[in-house]
Amino acid sequence: MQRYNFKTIERKWQKFWDANNFFKSEIDKNKKKFYCLEMFPYPSGKIHMGHVRNYTIGDVLSRFKKMQGFNVLHPMGWDSFGMPAENAARLNNLDPKTWTENNIAIMRGQLKLLGLSIDWDKEISTCSPEYYKHQQKFFLEMLNKGLVYRKENYVNWDPIDQTVLANEQVIDGKGWRSGAIVKRKKLNQWFFSISKFSEELLSGLDQLQQWPNKVKVMQRNWIGKSFGCEINFQIKGNDPVDNIKCFTTRPDTLFGLSFLALSVDHPVAKFYEKNANFIKFKNECSKTGTTEESIAQAEKIGFKTNLTAINPLDKNIQVPVYFANFVLMDYGFGAVFGCPAHDQRDLDFALKYELNVIPVVKPKDLLKPYQIEKEAYTGPGVIFNSNFLNGLKAPEESINETIKILEKKKIGIKKINFRLKDWGISRQRYWGCPIPIAYNKSGKIVKIPEEMLPIKLPEKIDLNTKGNPLDHHNTWKKIIINGEECTMETDTLDTFVDSSWYFLRFCSSKNNDYGFDYDDVNYWLPVDQYIGGIEHAILHLLYSRFFMQAIGYKNNKFNHTEPFRGLFTQGMVCHQTYKNDKNQWLSPDEVDSEDGKNYFIKKNPKSIIKVGPSESMSKSKKNTIDPTEMINSYGADAVRLFILSDSPPEKDIQWSDQGMISAYKFLQKFWRMHIEILSQIKEKKVGLELDDNTLSKFTNLILEKIEKNLNNFQYNVIVASFHEIYNFLSKQIKKDITFSVLLENYLKILKIMNPIIPHFTTECMENLGYNNKELFWPVLDKKHVVEARANIVVQINGKKRCLINTVINIDENNLITTIKDDPAIKKYLSEKKIKKTIYIKNKLINILI
Repeated sequence: MQRYNFKTIERKWQKFWDANNFFKSEIDKNKKKFYCLEMFPYPSGKIHMGHVRNYTIGDVLSRFKKMQGFNVLHPMGWDSFGMPAENAARLNNLDPKTWTENNIAIMRGQLKLLGLSIDWDKEISTCSPEYYKHQQKFFLEMLNKGLVYRKENYVNWDPIDQTVLANEQVIDGKGWRSGAIVKRKKLNQWFFSISKFSEELLSGLDQLQQWPNKVKVMQRNWIGKSFGCEINFQIKGNDPVDNIKCFTTRPDTLFGLSFLALSVDHPVAKFYEKNANFIKFKNECSKTGTTEESIAQAEKIGFKTNLTAINPLDKNIQVPVYFANFVLMDYGFGAVFGCPAHDQRDLDFALKYELNVIPVVKPKDLLKPYQIEKEAYTGPGVIFNSNFLNGLKAPEESINETIKILEKKKIGIKKINFRLKDWGISRQRYWGCPIPIAYNKSGKIVKIPEEMLPIKLPEKIDLNTKGNPLDHHNTWKKIIINGEECTMETDTLDTFVDSSWYFLRFCSSKNNDYGFDYDDVNYWLPVDQYIGGIEHAILHLLYSRFFMQAIGYKNNKFNHTEPFRGLFTQGMVCHQTYKNDKNQWLSPDEVDSEDGKNYFIKKNPKSIIKVGPSESMSKSKKNTIDPTEMINSYGADAVRLFILSDSPPEKDIQWSDQGMISAYKFLQKFWRMHIEILSQIKEKKVGLELDDNTLSKFTNLILEKIEKNLNNFQYNVIVASFHEIYNFLSKQIKKDITFSVLLENYLKILKIMNPIIPHFTTECMENLGYNNKELFWPVLDKKHVVEARANIVVQINGKKRCLINTVINIDENNLITTIKDDPAIKKYLSEKKIKKTIYIKNKLINILI
């Protein structure tokens, strides 16, 4: 068989793996475990190249660890609740359950074509009652622990999806999914007390040594621990208000005070409830979302009260008190003091209402006076214009010194504050996990008894209603609890709750009594390697960490605090974008090119196409490639090989049709070489291996290299090593090598290639008579590795500068490249032109500059 028939061979081995439960995972305490998990997909109906890259990265690692003897758990599930299903069902006159289950079936089939090493017996779907039954139990447990509460509060309201969004789900003032500008709305909502664990979530980041630093920085900033001061401001005015308390992180700027700003929900607001202008102002405030981004982008507006605030450090400074749209009750005490010179938000407000702008921090080296005009100064410097605080270094000296003074005067207290707010989990939609709460006729909360769980969604639902469809389902809303007629809570849980504990469910996916078995999670957790996009750095990853804290709270049986030991964030798959002369997006299938530069519509060679930048593949821009089509045309292993070849996995990869074809051609030529090697082995030649053990040295050297790169996620370097393997073997097989030596080394090479191209290499090994039911990683023969390396003296203009340890017989150009990257010698060659080199192979190189 001179041509590699990928369709037959891939189908054959996928059936073999299924029939032999090759990737089934069970607890085996005699083995070291390895839990590999990629972020599970939303069942949109088709897998995309982002899925292919994500799951191939995880699959390579899982196969490698299994070959090393680890007991590997590598599961798959579906994040299947959410608005897209509800919207699609509404558009297509289907129920969301049918739409979702059909999509899951399609996507499961597509993923299986990739030959992923997944234990499909552990498959879960979050919209299944068997899954969300346990989520409802967790909710009630957390309620009993005091980690869930209900209150009326301003929320971020998405006017398109007609639902509440958590702060983390508002991006640049817009809904994370709809893109609509978020509004502020007051509703009764259920909340998780995530802020209770602010310190634990922050300090826990220090233990996550295998997480990317950029993700930890994002979470630290979001949790936002800050030291500041509670200050009591004395108040004068017509209203019976003696003082107003506020929290600030910059008490050292008090001499720059020019106003006090209050939330429209501050207790002082009760004195203005009958003021028509205040009511109008309050309604105007509702047009701004509750996130910092929304507030920052909105125009700053205020309503002036009859009150005056007195500066606690100088009673001669008295400033007006306003209600302002940028102050919320859930920050501090719903009151902030305005220092316009050193806060852009305060400056915008002060300029609008013609308030004083008094600079009190100046850059350290600035000698002449300066004025603040349209941009606040927020950098470090020296305090001035501030009486007894003048000359203090800001902020390192000035903050603590000011707090000491305020505490001594008993008008301030040092406090720690966190930016992290509690997680609003109520969503006004049908397709989500029902909240296991009802209300009796008096409006009191009634917990659904455990024996009545799961509370299932009604299957017959009218989605063409305004707002939440469950509000209009009177039959479903009625429930009898302990003989009392009650009304069900019609809000459903935020879908991020579903994904905050699914990694626990995979440990015990068939357990009907509880969401997981303690023995199972104590064996499998934490997830050793988690793989997914950086876009989940704050949302999903922070919520999952909170869930671990919440489950372990007041629970001696659960001893885990972090869900994911290692985290890897892969890059996007990108493709050029195309538009026609009407500025409409075109898909790659619709365009063609003869020179790779000028494109035209396939049906119209005279048409002009505008080629845009390469961007992350998205349906909206039509720059997607169908993975199934690629697998059918080139095979799963060729797709896997290409998707890992072009860039380091953490970087974006640029899709290339030529690159895809090259991966396919590489497998074909490797297969032809395999046939040749096979014939040599079958001949059972009796000859001597080359005197210097060249093949064994190369095999062990490449084994060491690939093993290192597998552990470091340098998969693109591994693919480059495959080409090195081909080039080496294609020359070696022409030499006189004993068949047993060739067989031993070639089998090793096929094994180390197996995690990347499993179908191809498994077939090759079977051809050699290898039993593929147990596949072990080759043992490194260090003797050959040592023999295969040399210490080379590096001289610059005849003077020894360092010793380089590298592979034997390295060619001169590669050696010079290695030398240039060596820190010990880089300084000698930086910006210097090499005039000549004298190279004595494996011993010395003299570089003349």
